[in-house]
Amino acid sequence: MIWWIIRSIFLVIKEKYIQVSKVKIVILDGYTLNPGDLNWDELRRLGDCEIHDRTPADQIIDRARDAEILLTNKTPLNRESIFALDKLKYIGVMATGYNIVDIQAAAERNIVVTNVPTYGTRSVAQMTLALILELTQHVGLHSQAVRRGEWVRSLDWSFWQKPLIELEGLTAGIIGLGRIGRATANLLHAFGMEIIAFDPSIVDENPDNIVIHELESVLKNSDFLCLHCPLTADTDQFINKKRLQQMKKESYLINTSRGQLINEQDLADALNAELIAGAALDVLSTEPPHPDNPLLGAKNCIITPHIAWATKAARKRLMGIVVKNVKSFINGACVNRVYLNK
Repeated sequence: MIWWIIRSIFLVIKEKYIQVSKVKIVILDGYTLNPGDLNWDELRRLGDCEIHDRTPADQIIDRARDAEILLTNKTPLNRESIFALDKLKYIGVMATGYNIVDIQAAAERNIVVTNVPTYGTRSVAQMTLALILELTQHVGLHSQAVRRGEWVRSLDWSFWQKPLIELEGLTAGIIGLGRIGRATANLLHAFGMEIIAFDPSIVDENPDNIVIHELESVLKNSDFLCLHCPLTADTDQFINKKRLQQMKKESYLINTSRGQLINEQDLADALNAELIAGAALDVLSTEPPHPDNPLLGAKNCIITPHIAWATKAARKRLMGIVVKNVKSFINGACVNRVYLNK
């Protein structure tokens, strides 16, 4: 009797192990998340894992043909791809935004889609602060000047090539008071800044150190306008010619959210005409940008290559949540699922 019980337990464990080990997992574009300083070991333990650094659009179907679980960061999965992959049961987006996946097509095929809703709050807030400090202290500019020998040749013991701006007493406007918006507000408040914000979802709440304003008031009164809102039909090209004209001539625009929030031609025109003092952008509407993107040559415009999310700490958290999402799905549960009507 005891032998039969032990044998039964062994068979159950063995069956479960074999089942998990046979799950085919394909990663379409793992390099950005893990260029080599992390590892995929936890994910490999969940099944037969095939990892590609990058996948061109014309190779998606071929590489994912046998996948039951498909992971993607920015490689798009359209209706054609989703319906061509007969074995596919699960799509895991290794990011917060999931607009790269045709959610309607996935729902029609009863394919589970998950994302990673939060992992880089502190890192993105930190990058926002870094961009503001670069706009006001011009650290890179002056470091390059020193390397060119300008300090060696200087007649004075100190020099600066652009005005230096102290943040204390200035006003930061936050558009979108989610986790990142609030984390950014806290950092800027620590520098002695006044914080005003607009978020249509906040009605009666009074966040610490933040004063809620109407949108027009935030645009009009901010010395630094920080975008931390999601990309929706209402926020697409939210910052345009009309709203740029409402900003102060001395104000700066900072975007670490989504490039499509800004009409890029309108912003370039405003910068070149000195309607606002400058901009610092970690995101653009198309990434990598086209060579003719008007912001690449605009005056007083700092652009970084979408790196706010990319600290090692944030990427490690992201990978951990990706593994958790996959493991939950394999075990018959589902966390961080994206729904069609969400």
